[in-house]
Amino acid sequence: MLRPAERIVFFGGAGVSTESGIPDFRSKDGLYSQKYDVPPETMLSHSYFIRHPEEFYRFYREKMNVLWARPNTAHETLAEWEAEGRLSAVVTQNIDGLHQAAGSRNVFELHGSTHRNYCMKCGKHYGPEAIFGSDEPVPHCSCGGIIRPDVVLYEEGLDDATIRGAVRAIMEADVMIVAGTSLTVYPAAGLLRYYGGDSLILINRDETAMDDHAALCIREPVGQVLGEARDKM
Repeated sequence: MLRPAERIVFFGGAGVSTESGIPDFRSKDGLYSQKYDVPPETMLSHSYFIRHPEEFYRFYREKMNVLWARPNTAHETLAEWEAEGRLSAVVTQNIDGLHQAAGSRNVFELHGSTHRNYCMKCGKHYGPEAIFGSDEPVPHCSCGGIIRPDVVLYEEGLDDATIRGAVRAIMEADVMIVAGTSLTVYPAAGLLRYYGGDSLILINRDETAMDDHAALCIREPVGQVLGEARDKM
């Protein structure tokens, strides 16, 4: 399926980055399985951010700082395929920036990125050090406004331009690879309905709701599978 493809689109979730050492969310060892006084989904919500900013940033700094992570074979393979003209886009639910670190250029980050931050008052942009390197309980801009991460929190909508770009890429794909995602997070997972082809490849540890629609399902680590595919191309 991959050899004749000219417009491969990759749709990935947290399972793409676990081989870089970043824990996922919904496995038995994932973030959402850990015990907290307040559920992680609540602490990563818009309303909690507004009402309890100090607690939000404490949790965010502890659990979302993965600046130490490096791209794995999955990220590197996708970047190579893009450079070769095989892969047209990466659509990711991850906020770790590892696709760009590996060299991918056309990346649609549905849930934003921890590498981007901005002032809620004046709009000034900041790098990750503004939050992860700050000693302030709540980081502030030089204008006095709060610096917040450019990530989509629970209760917030996805960016319209990012959605449009992702949908366009998916609609034009001849091969669709979906990997490392349970396909339970909406509206992101709903974007797959725009794929009209018959070459849907699913790479995921567990079953998903889309398995019956896939031409191929693989239950192995994403980096391992893509690395083997790259070697055989």
